[in-house]
Amino acid sequence: MPDLSRETLVNAVLLLLLPAAALTALALGETFYINLVSRIAIVALAGVGLNLALGAGGLVSFGHAAFFGVGGYAAGIAAHHAFDMSLFLGLLPGTVWMPVIWMTALLSAALLALGIGAISLRTRGVYFIMITLAFAQMTYYFAISLTPYGGEDGLPIYLRNQMPGMNTNDPIQFFALVFGVLLLTLWAMSRVTGSRFGAALDMARLNDVRLASSGISPFPVRLTAFVISAMVTALAGALFADLNGFVGPSMLSWHRSGEIMVIVILGGVGRLFGPVAGAILFILLEVLLGGWTDFWQFWLGLVLLGAVLFARGGLLGLLAGRARHD
Repeated sequence: MPDLSRETLVNAVLLLLLPAAALTALALGETFYINLVSRIAIVALAGVGLNLALGAGGLVSFGHAAFFGVGGYAAGIAAHHAFDMSLFLGLLPGTVWMPVIWMTALLSAALLALGIGAISLRTRGVYFIMITLAFAQMTYYFAISLTPYGGEDGLPIYLRNQMPGMNTNDPIQFFALVFGVLLLTLWAMSRVTGSRFGAALDMARLNDVRLASSGISPFPVRLTAFVISAMVTALAGALFADLNGFVGPSMLSWHRSGEIMVIVILGGVGRLFGPVAGAILFILLEVLLGGWTDFWQFWLGLVLLGAVLFARGGLLGLLAGRARHD
């Protein structure tokens, strides 16, 4: 079992790194690096979502890009209709207000996850992996068919969505918003995993027969965790679309699912702050290795291989010690 005081210290340092890097970039006038730190926080948020399903629930999902993309399209479509003052489906006006867009993204992802989970969670192992991947690819091709919203070319977002009381066009304020959402989500996830529901989900991963014998059906527990996981990932997708000013089918590609999973594995599966550590490492490797060679994914693969073989607890396992379930 890891030293809790040591792990708490490591977690605090990881969180402080993000605002420290953003404020340093602001002092140097480097807008690019402020946006880079915002990107780290957003992909960490997506990893926090997947980590609930993968780490706590043992659900190896290759379909979370579908939820990430749904969140992105919620932001993009809302901004598109707000820009040209048209109606969505001839009924609903567009909006640039983030609370409305986030709620739309969360509800859309929840409905999609309910449908996918109701089918895929009746399978196990490689079958679950392949079914979630199949649903993600179906969503990907559906996005390509959305010709009113750019189809295969994607949809530019001319208006960055707004949060009341903030200027989200200012990179440092947008980072503060994203970082605040990440902190709130981490706190919420700590409450979920530390609750009776979290204990039931953990038992569903370890021994679902024993859970069922105690009078709790594993299926609703897994489905609830899958839906919550999807909603968090969709929220990250909405923020990602706003950051880039663009949403396209690539957000729903299976490559995106793989990236989110790599982030969780690099940071430490099942560790609350694992996605934060994994996102920092992944984005830094992408930027540093990408500036050195076009084949940076090869070297990233070697790092991932080393993490799987020699650091099963991920980066947090190396820094804070192995957890009991590592």
